[in-house]
Amino acid sequence: MTDGGAPWVLGVDSGGSGVRFALRRAEPGDRFGSPVETVVSKEPVRTGPAGIDAGHLMEQLLPAVEELTMRTGAVRIAAAAVGAAGMATLGDVLRAELPGALARTLGVRRLALAADAVTAYAGALGCRAGAVVAAGTGMIALGTDLTTWRRADGWGHLLGDCGGGAWIGRAGLDAALRHHDGRPGGSAALLARMEAVFGAPAELPGLLYPRGDRPAVLASFAPEVAGCAAGDPVAAGILNDAARHIAGAAAAVCPTELGEPPQVAFTGGLFKLGDPLLVPLRRELAQLTPRARTVEAAGDPLRGCLLIAEGLAAGELRLPRDPHLMWLATE
Repeated sequence: MTDGGAPWVLGVDSGGSGVRFALRRAEPGDRFGSPVETVVSKEPVRTGPAGIDAGHLMEQLLPAVEELTMRTGAVRIAAAAVGAAGMATLGDVLRAELPGALARTLGVRRLALAADAVTAYAGALGCRAGAVVAAGTGMIALGTDLTTWRRADGWGHLLGDCGGGAWIGRAGLDAALRHHDGRPGGSAALLARMEAVFGAPAELPGLLYPRGDRPAVLASFAPEVAGCAAGDPVAAGILNDAARHIAGAAAAVCPTELGEPPQVAFTGGLFKLGDPLLVPLRRELAQLTPRARTVEAAGDPLRGCLLIAEGLAAGELRLPRDPHLMWLATE
């Protein structure tokens, strides 16, 4: 049974703050022009010793799809794409269980399971070669020549994510505490902002170390660093260093063998810091990859999920497969 029109596709964007579900009709040649219906769950999918919990995802997915199909009148979903944080290292259970679960419950037999960096890439650049930096609390760069994926950083706040929000926030707090102690490299402006946000310096370790969301707490100070950058050379230097790290990651994954200048897009909440970060970032990127052309991100990771699902439905997905970054079930 069909509704006689273009196929419907399902996108699922699973992150640390919840899950977004979207359904749209895959009109030929239409890059996100047709309406998208969405349902949002504020409950993140659980992750346990075995990885991302496929059962918990299905508990949220089925009622969300029921609501979306009631809104849209969709009869059959031709393909689905799930983008999830941690898919590369924690997605074994999803890859083992989700294809069968979706086939049984929704009749969906074309499925892509992608890392959130891949869906961010697809949302920003579509199925074109280039590079995308996705940065918020963390930072990862992903590039492709449409044959293979190239990844740089994304190793978490203890091992990397250099230039991301937690990195900037920690560097700002370090400079604040240096000034408090009388050590070199300190900033009176950042100390004042730290005291306004967190209280006395002696209270900060007790506020920070017991928290399970330490990276997010550190990242919450990044806007304070950006706000001080215009008048404080230490804060400006932190953002210059962050720009150098981000540009270096972008250059590491940018395909340089293309005949035309590669496109580079930036996506994620970190870039809302604006010119204090973007101006040095564009300067650093121009020095490292002078042929690259910076472009605006066309869409977000949820739109990237939908684009991947549309490619699957049409049998025209050009983004490369990868056992961890982009895994496909097509039967």
